[in-house]
Amino acid sequence: MAQLSYRDAVAHGIAQEMRRDPAVVMLGEDIAGAGGVFKTTVGLLDEFGPDRIRDTPISEQAILGAAMGAAMTGIPTIAEIMFSDFLAVCFDIVANEMAKSRYMTGGQMTVPVVVRTHNGGGSRFGAQHSQSVENWCMMIPGLKVVAPSNPRDVVGLMAAAIRDPDPVVFFEHKSLLASKGEVPDGEVVDELGKATIVREGSDCTIVALALMVPRALEAADRLAADGVSAEVIDLRTLVPLDTKAILESVTKTSRLYTVEENPRLCGWGAEIASLVAHEAFWDLDGPPIRITTPHIPLPSAENLEDLAIPSVDRIHREVTESMG
Repeated sequence: MAQLSYRDAVAHGIAQEMRRDPAVVMLGEDIAGAGGVFKTTVGLLDEFGPDRIRDTPISEQAILGAAMGAAMTGIPTIAEIMFSDFLAVCFDIVANEMAKSRYMTGGQMTVPVVVRTHNGGGSRFGAQHSQSVENWCMMIPGLKVVAPSNPRDVVGLMAAAIRDPDPVVFFEHKSLLASKGEVPDGEVVDELGKATIVREGSDCTIVALALMVPRALEAADRLAADGVSAEVIDLRTLVPLDTKAILESVTKTSRLYTVEENPRLCGWGAEIASLVAHEAFWDLDGPPIRITTPHIPLPSAENLEDLAIPSVDRIHREVTESMG
């Protein structure tokens, strides 16, 4: 068992799969000699060489165009888009080409690409470099969407993503990069579409993703001191979505809260609230409640950014008030 930071777990997970499959390559800006702008690919160039770890020009379209072309010929490819905000620059390739190729060829062609990108706020990068855009990708048929909250899951989900024959968008949260956790020795491989109950409870269900998971857990500790037993679910993947885990938990607790960093309008929690209202309405003791970032561009000012993104205090307060 090794203690790894989230950023080191990214490189660890990639290295595990590149050792396993010599066909896997990785493309991106400054991922080779520089070890990545966020230092998530340190050491990979030394181990795997410039033929497999390739720096690219500053062109998101070129990165994903090359990645898709390689994948179409049978080369599993990892492509890094430095900030998730920049997916907007190359979204045609992601949403119209990668996502639809298997369908439009009747299953004759797959696109085994993992689009790695750094997501989320908390780093004071401002409105164009701090967005949580996982819901952008969730709405596109043909894409799988992954957002781990801890180093162990980074490794296991990275392996699952790289081995998947379909395009996977893998969101690495910038504000989690320095966090640490235990990663088992040996090969670690997870299954996409499996949520984790990271805290069991009986009074309410809190569903969270990425940075919101540790905040939900801390809020659950405070709720426990108040006599409220909160169950916390780490979704881990949005597509596939573990509807079974969500519905089983809500059926047990009768209360649903989603904690979302993405802006409120059309956030992923709206889909979960709709699912629960449709499938478990008679098990609910109150309406599903979404705790989200407001529908605003994220401020760069420290106090305003902290006010916008759901905090431990806000999660605790909103659950407490609605539980009565």
